[in-house]
Order: sequence, then C-alpha cells, then structure tokens
Amino acid sequence: MYLTKRGFLCGVGSLAATAGRAWAQGAPFVLDARPQERAVAGLARPLRSLAFNNAIPGPSIRRRPGEEVWVELRNWLGAPLALHWQGVRIVNAMDGVPGLTQARPDGAPLQYRFVPPDPGFYWYRPSAMPAAAEQLARGLCGVLIVEEANPPPVDHEIVAELGDLRLNADGAIQDGADAATVRGAGRVGAVVTVNGAIAPQELRARPGARLRLRLVNVAPARLFVVSFVGVKPMIVAIDGQPCDPFEPVRQTIPVGPGARFDLIVDMPASAGEAAVVARGPEPPGGPALPDTPLVLLRAEGDPLPGRGPVPSLPLNAALPPAIRLQNATRMDLVIEGGAALPAGMGQALAMGYLPPPDPKAPDPKAKAPPPWRLNGRAGEGLPDKPLFSVKRGTPVTLGFVNRTSFPQTMHVHGHVMRLLHPLDDGWEPYWRDAVIAPDGKTSRIAFLADNPGRWLIAATNLDRAANGLAAWFEVT
Repeated sequence: MYLTKRGFLCGVGSLAATAGRAWAQGAPFVLDARPQERAVAGLARPLRSLAFNNAIPGPSIRRRPGEEVWVELRNWLGAPLALHWQGVRIVNAMDGVPGLTQARPDGAPLQYRFVPPDPGFYWYRPSAMPAAAEQLARGLCGVLIVEEANPPPVDHEIVAELGDLRLNADGAIQDGADAATVRGAGRVGAVVTVNGAIAPQELRARPGARLRLRLVNVAPARLFVVSFVGVKPMIVAIDGQPCDPFEPVRQTIPVGPGARFDLIVDMPASAGEAAVVARGPEPPGGPALPDTPLVLLRAEGDPLPGRGPVPSLPLNAALPPAIRLQNATRMDLVIEGGAALPAGMGQALAMGYLPPPDPKAPDPKAKAPPPWRLNGRAGEGLPDKPLFSVKRGTPVTLGFVNRTSFPQTMHVHGHVMRLLHPLDDGWEPYWRDAVIAPDGKTSRIAFLADNPGRWLIAATNLDRAANGLAAWFEVT
C-alpha cells in the first residue's frame, strides 16, 4: 500500500493550532517525562498515562530555518528513555538509538542539540528498546515543525496527531503486549484519538477559508487510511519534504505509523459540513466497517473569496534531482514471521478490525505465532554487524520483501528516499523516510547515503522493532 500518482494500491473537543515557538535562544527546552493520571472525555475512568510536561501529546516545538533544536530530556519514568526525531536528516550522534548512536540511557538528563537541515514537519518519540512501545502507547510523543522561510498563505494551520487507545475490560490502558499481540497486528486500540482526545474533533472556519492541515500517525501500530469528504485535499509535503501539489487518488491517503502529510484544504464555499475520516476496515468475506470521523469541518459565517490554485512549497535543493540506480548498492530485506492469516485479514486488523470471538479458535496463549525475522535473524536487540557499509555519496536501493500477513512500515534513519515504481522504470515524485510494504508484496526504495554514521532500519511498530525487525547500516 502506498500513495502514488499512478494509483493508490491497497488490499482493501477541538483541534488546537500548533503552539508558538517553544523556547528562547541560548537555553535548552526541558522535556520532563513523568507518569500522569488524566481524565479523557468519553471514558469512565482516568487513564494511567505518560506525559511530556504534563501534556498529551507533548509540546509542539517550532523553529525557524537555521535555528538550533536544544532539548534537555529529564526522565522520571523508572525505565530507560531516549528520543528519536523521525524524518530529520540529523547528525548521527543525535539520532537517539541506544546501543548504536548513544549510550544506554540511565535516567540522567540527556541533551539533544542539532540544527535541522531542512524545513519540514517531523515528530519526536521514544526509542529506547524495549520500553519505547509502551511509552508511546501511553502518550509520550510530540511534533517538531521547522518553518519555511516563506510559508504558504493560509487562514488556519492545524496539527492533527492521530492515535488510538488499547483499553482492557476495566477501561484502563492495557499493560504490555503478549507474544500473540506483538507477533500479530500489534497494539491496535478500539478508541481512536486526535491530539489525545477521543475522535472526532471539530474545526469551525468561514466558508472558503484555506487550511494547512498537518497529519501525523502517532499510534503504536494502527494503519490509518484517511479520506476527505466534501473538500478537495492537495498534498504539498510528505514526511517533511515538499513535493509538487497533487490530489491523492480517490482523495485517500494511507498513513502508516509515523507518517506525516502536509495538506492544503479549502473549506466548503458555502455554509455546511465536511470531514476527514478514517476508512473502515474490510475483513475478508465481509462488508467494510463504518468509517470513523477524525475531524469535522464546519463552514460558518461570511464566505471568504476563493484563493486560487494551491501554491507549491520550494523543493529541497539539498536533495539530489536523480539517483544513479545503475551505480547503487543493492540489498533485499526479507521480512518473515508473525501470525499466518487469510489474505487481507492482517490489513483489516491493522486498520482496527476486531473480529468476533470464535469458540473454535485455539487458545492464543497455547502457542505463540513464529517470531519476526529480518533476513533470517530473529530475537531482541540489534545485530553486531551492519547489513552493509558504503562510502558517503553511494546510491543505495533496498527491497522490503514482506512475506508476512501484515502490512509492514519500515523506516530508514537519517535519510530520505524515493519509492521506486514496481516496474523499476522510475520513482514517485516525493520523498519518504518510511514506506509501507503490503502483506505478501515488495516495496523498493532508493536513497543517496550522504549522512555519515551508523543508521537504523526498523519497523515503525516499535514492538516489532524490538523483537526482530531492526538492523543497521554504516556510511563512512
């Protein structure tokens, strides 16, 4: 499943505007991670969560081009905590991968200092395995926005952090994840959230108002397939990197864990309603489930005049216009293991399908599904040796060969990449930092290894990353 101008391939409270600049120059911005009990409207009991600075999601960090991000992370959780800044072409020492790019966090404050090389929409989340999956599921994350020198004129700029809650029978966040969950769809919850509150959220604006909508999937495992009803979205950037504006096929976008999309959306021209929805899963042999509204757009008041075509963001001149595939280092990463399911069921489960209890089904505790394997290797922790080592400036192509029953979203740290066409006759006209390999299919990517260091390649489902689906490569 991926977004493409050629086609969309698929197996099947209130919205807060982004916060202002987070801190003054010359001092670190403190991210204080602590347990928190919070009440959520619509739930019967408070949730035992984790929060940065008593906020879920955590503070939005905004910087201008050339400004330094300087964060001091203070950990009061009683478990290791480190931060990864997904999508930033960051200096290797600040990438936040314990055991690879930083020492194992021991509870002492950690300093992250870097100047993002590109404007864009990024996010920060836990990265110390194996605790990271639980920490993310309980609320530890936030966004980093590096503004353009000349941002496009809009009437409203909105961030929507899409997530979910996996609750137990008592209404509390479910502790941990057993082997059947880790080797299945993962921590997919029945309660969908937007900016930490139960969906849908609501935005009221004048008819014809122009919105910049920034979508990010902060859920531990859920695949959001997002559609727009009553408005026409235009994508202007993906995973933080600008692209020529285009309308997604069928006005639908697959948003895998960690993915970000910048969209320009004009409110309806007259008073009325529109919506951003998560498409309902379609289990094999059954009808599609109802869509879940994420954001309700209510056009009210005096109409604004039309704004004309959506302008392009400046393309990133630091990225190569072409990648010399004929000179590339090539490797396939074969993904295996996990529960064996009928075709399409893994995607339905990843999208939130909850199958009815089957009295004839075997006890899931009796025998766990096979462990996840990457190129035949299973188990916790990172391998001792890199997948490959290349000189700086070498083009690299990777094939993510998915032999499992589930879509797999794989993230390459420190770089951005082109998604290659299935027929190997070119690439899509946008950059990604992670790609979805559909169940039973292969997704191929290409990138220029231009950032020195040791870099992780791992599933964005952090339980899978901690249990087999992680490796690393080296740029010298």
